[in-house]
Amino acid sequence: MRKNIKLTAGIATAAALALGLSACGTSSDPSSSKDTAGAADKPLVVAASPTPHADILNYVKDNLAEKAGLKLEVKEFTDYVLPNTATQSGQVDANFFQHKPYLDDFNQKNKTTIVPVVNVHLEPLGLYSKSLKSVKDIKAGQTIAVPNDTTNGGRALQLLAENGLITIKPGVGTNAKLSDITDKKGLEFKELEAATVPRALNDVDAAVINGNYAIEAKLSPAKDALVLEKAEGNPYANFLAVKEGNEKDARVQKLAELLNSPEVKKYIEDTYKGSVIPAFGAVAK
Repeated sequence: MRKNIKLTAGIATAAALALGLSACGTSSDPSSSKDTAGAADKPLVVAASPTPHADILNYVKDNLAEKAGLKLEVKEFTDYVLPNTATQSGQVDANFFQHKPYLDDFNQKNKTTIVPVVNVHLEPLGLYSKSLKSVKDIKAGQTIAVPNDTTNGGRALQLLAENGLITIKPGVGTNAKLSDITDKKGLEFKELEAATVPRALNDVDAAVINGNYAIEAKLSPAKDALVLEKAEGNPYANFLAVKEGNEKDARVQKLAELLNSPEVKKYIEDTYKGSVIPAFGAVAK
């Protein structure tokens, strides 16, 4: 999810919601109370962020959907509120743009009932440096820049802890904060807005940078990162999601199968070359 993407539930203002509900209706708008589950003759309308989400969906639409008997319509959104509100209201059938920590927070704050269906990919967070060649080169007294927002900050600290650079309190998980560090091992930390972290690389010894911001800064996560998040079991995998009760819609199940197909795996690997990683399978509870 390219929040990374700028994920923030704070933009979920009443005005934005009202605008979204009026602006993103579709020709297949099931705004009535009719259940569309099993409506195989109707297009499955999916809201998605442009890259890589809509790109992946359009690959499925152009190469796999017809043979599978699926009519697929992709609606692109450039924010991270309207895809969920449109899915909740029935103006679209599903969405593909987010990970579970974001969705859990969104559902709680907005009283929505969106649920994940299947994981598709991960945009990995990485540790980068202009001066160091290996994570083993990071020593006491050096400074690491990390994102200052809750979601990315927690991810950054988890990445550092998993690679032995710090120790954090047990159980804090993705909500880890600097105050949860029990052993800094002599390191100093500089908190910055996620989008600005790449620009700080010349001023710090290392920095934890979101995948999309790394790409924008002409960094290749697969080649340039000292360490990257792992895809397997990662809570930040992006997934296909629907309003609760629509998980068994035959069209949704068919799309889920296609999104986890060998063809899509190859497309992701060939297209994004490690900047986006396939992360197929069931979403962790």
